[in-house]
Amino acid sequence: MKCLIHRLFAVAAAALLLVDVASAAESVDILVEKGKAFERKFQAKDALPLYLSAEKVEPKNPQLLVRIARQYRYLMTDASDNQEKLRLGNIALDYSTRAAACGPKDCDAQLAPAITLGKMLPYLPTKQQMAASPRIKESVDKALAVDSHNDTAWHVLGRWNRVLAEVSSAKRFVAGVIYGQLPKGSFEEAEQDMKKAIAINPHRLMHYIELGRIYAEMGRKQEAREFINKGLAMPDTEKDDPETKQRGRETLAKL
Repeated sequence: MKCLIHRLFAVAAAALLLVDVASAAESVDILVEKGKAFERKFQAKDALPLYLSAEKVEPKNPQLLVRIARQYRYLMTDASDNQEKLRLGNIALDYSTRAAACGPKDCDAQLAPAITLGKMLPYLPTKQQMAASPRIKESVDKALAVDSHNDTAWHVLGRWNRVLAEVSSAKRFVAGVIYGQLPKGSFEEAEQDMKKAIAINPHRLMHYIELGRIYAEMGRKQEAREFINKGLAMPDTEKDDPETKQRGRETLAKL
């Protein structure tokens, strides 16, 4: 009799556990869907608490960690103080790194550190900028190994090549002496990377403006104007589009 009672208790406990697990999964789905609704409107302050609540239940969900990192990058964009931008950027980087560790076969998770580091670069001291460069390349390479048809990954790689190609031989030598070897990039590779991004997704203005900026660096002014103006004529659909357009206008003003 006692044995039967113990078995009944065990079955009941197992059933309750399954109910709890199912309820937790359902609550995470609800939280994430509510967060997505705010995220689509770039309302990071509203989306973030929902995602953070979901994280408590699923702390190793790579897609959730990617979304949390993105909200911190959105807040970073809106921050006016550079120190605050860096603080938010470092939090985003922590979530990006965790996402990559939890999602080795998830392209977005692998790419997250590169996107976050790229966002942080203008606010980092030189030594940290140097250290970030190979990390960005490693992150992009891992993302493309998972999905070679990801336009964001090709875009990030194109910007990485452009930035490194802009470094003069003299600066590269000095940087090498002080900080160690700096990876090499080329405008030609940057051009091809950005063309791949456009071929995969021709509906994102950032690809056109960044390709135009690459052409500006190459001295191909007519093509630079053509692609930047094409991007400027497209409607804003992403959080960073106004910032991207401003960079495009600044490049046009120098041509």
